[in-house]
Amino acid sequence: MFLTKWDKLPEDMKNDKVLKYYQNIKKKPLQLVIKRFFDIVFSLVLCIFLTPLAILISIFIKIDSPGPVFFKQKRVARYGKIFMILKFRTMVENAENKGPLITVNEDKRITRVGKIIRRFRFDELPQIFNVLIGDMSFVGTRPEIQKYVLSYTDEMKATLLMPPGVTSFASIKFENEEFLIKKSEDVDFIYLNEILPQKMKYNLLYLKNFNFWFDVKLELKTIFLVLKTIFNK
Repeated sequence: MFLTKWDKLPEDMKNDKVLKYYQNIKKKPLQLVIKRFFDIVFSLVLCIFLTPLAILISIFIKIDSPGPVFFKQKRVARYGKIFMILKFRTMVENAENKGPLITVNEDKRITRVGKIIRRFRFDELPQIFNVLIGDMSFVGTRPEIQKYVLSYTDEMKATLLMPPGVTSFASIKFENEEFLIKKSEDVDFIYLNEILPQKMKYNLLYLKNFNFWFDVKLELKTIFLVLKTIFNK
């Protein structure tokens, strides 16, 4: 979980904009160790207690529509490493070949069961395994597909210093992201030029303020938002 040495970073990350974030994180080795320890323990606990729910969701997905239970997609993790993110499938099979990479509100590719799963954010549950093996953390920057990472500015690349998160400061601020882009005919353009730059402001702010207790605060806010969604709909 410790930061890799500066000279071992990918060449495109070794710039002055990234350096200031690197130096800030490097000062907090104990916080990094605590963060990883919490990820391992909490993911193991959740794996045990959420197994019945995961089995039930899997059954409903298979009954509702043809296709696999899980959705797997290549995302960019720490230091630009590519990993396979896991989610419960909420869309028709091969949905990524039938529309934009970004899902918009009322997307016709979303299945009946998928709408319910997404509403309560249960589609993210399989990412507990990504956390357990170290590809992700419970809190970080939401992992993007490589297409969007290639458009990062020098400063945005600083977000690749930390493992991506199941939740993030930006995702809390942009909880209704799908509604923001639903009317656009060019979803990719709106996301790259309007949504992503705004999200990155919060992602970079997270790096500046990183510590374990800030993570706990963001986790509690995420739980509150999920509960709010459950009881308001």
